[in-house]
Amino acid sequence: MSQDPWLQNYDATCRLVQEIAENIHERNRQQRIRGNPAKINMTLRASLQKLKQNINQLRESLLRASSSRRIMQSEADRRQNLVDDLVTRDKQLNATFKGDVTQPEPSRSTLMAGGEGGAAANPWLVNEPEETRGLGFSAIKQQQQRIVEVQDAGLDALAAVISRQKLMGQDIGNELDEQNEIIDDLTHLVDKTDDRIRNETRRVKLVETKSASCGMLVVIVLLLIAIVVVAVWPT
Repeated sequence: MSQDPWLQNYDATCRLVQEIAENIHERNRQQRIRGNPAKINMTLRASLQKLKQNINQLRESLLRASSSRRIMQSEADRRQNLVDDLVTRDKQLNATFKGDVTQPEPSRSTLMAGGEGGAAANPWLVNEPEETRGLGFSAIKQQQQRIVEVQDAGLDALAAVISRQKLMGQDIGNELDEQNEIIDDLTHLVDKTDDRIRNETRRVKLVETKSASCGMLVVIVLLLIAIVVVAVWPT
């Protein structure tokens, strides 16, 4: 897995801090031996300007990563502490370069002392978090890689859960479509049945009407027959 670009830029900035400190040490040495530090001063001014630009880039990149949730909040806080330490060291280096403060210069052996795994330890982290204290750059890189791997694993698991939920949603949608089709068929059958019932009801009423008319005719015929019989019956 490739290293986080932010950490790469941070490592480069830390190396620039070490280089500036070494150049200030050399500039001061040239001044003590009556040498000509003009060229070193020009290099230091350019390096200090570059350091300020790098710190601003780290701060902006961290803000974007934190806003977009590409890193965990704990990692964002850790990186913010690293940036704050770089800002503090930048102020110290500028003050030392301008001769505004007097502070012990780091020796070359301290600057180049090997950290864990042979990597140079970062001497500028005054308030370094407990989890990275005493670790060299390579160890911090490995720790960050492990954090990124854990985050990737968590994102993969979340993606799998979301994928399963999507499939479940599609199944539920298909089931609802089938149920809607069944309901539509039932509604159509109910409508047809209702029409048939109304037709049969009208027929029954018609038959009842006809039956009533036939009954009255039979009664009338019987009465006529009775009248005729009575009329012709000898008294």
